Amino acid sequence: MRHLLVERVTVDARRRIASSAADAWPFNVPAVRALAEGGLALTAPVTFLVGENGSGKSTVVEAIAEGFGLDARGGRAGRKYVNDRPKTPLGEAIRLDYTLAGSRMQTGPRSKKRGFFLRAETAFGLLGFVSGMHGYWEDDVTEMSHGEGFLTVLESMFTQPGLFLMDEPEAALSFSSCLRLVGLMHQLGEIGAQVICATHSPLLAATPGAQIIQLDQDGMQTAKWADLELVDHWRRYLSDPSAYLRHVIGTP
Repeated sequence: MRHLLVERVTVDARRRIASSAADAWPFNVPAVRALAEGGLALTAPVTFLVGENGSGKSTVVEAIAEGFGLDARGGRAGRKYVNDRPKTPLGEAIRLDYTLAGSRMQTGPRSKKRGFFLRAETAFGLLGFVSGMHGYWEDDVTEMSHGEGFLTVLESMFTQPGLFLMDEPEAALSFSSCLRLVGLMHQLGEIGAQVICATHSPLLAATPGAQIIQLDQDGMQTAKWADLELVDHWRRYLSDPSAYLRHVIGTP
């Protein structure tokens, strides 16, 4: 087996009941319900969660971050961006099953714990807040474009074995920058790190050797890149945009 830190994600039923009713959000989302009922086995150093808006992929990545001890709003292991923010309902109930390497990292000194959560939704505020602080990066990302700031973070913080989570990082990245991120994620997998990423990008999801989990109304299931709905839609759109646009703007 290749390097993993977390090999399975499950939901503690007792904590779920204590934090939120079983029929309340987010446990009424099909993918989250499937996670609560059967868990999610992680089988590769790089895992992508793909699905439509509202499918639960960001909710699941956020909860995994909280389960590992990261701030749900983003940031690195060992430091909270917002100290008084309570955990999300799923974050309260999530349970991570660690490999031996993951257990050693979790139970060892806090200074040895490696991880980072980068989420597009809160990244701008976080990056400006921590730029130049000890343990982060020296460059002032507020003087860069959004995409340049993302790449600065990725190439500064995602450099060694640890658990790295991302939520829609492609939101700030160009095509060529996404390719750089693919290279970085593949390299992380090779050095013993683990990456879990929620994305809408067929480019990112094509990372060699990655595990792909598709979230939809049927729950969540492993999928091949070529069979993903988002890949099919992008392929058909780029082949003939008018086939889609005539339904959107009424073009003949």
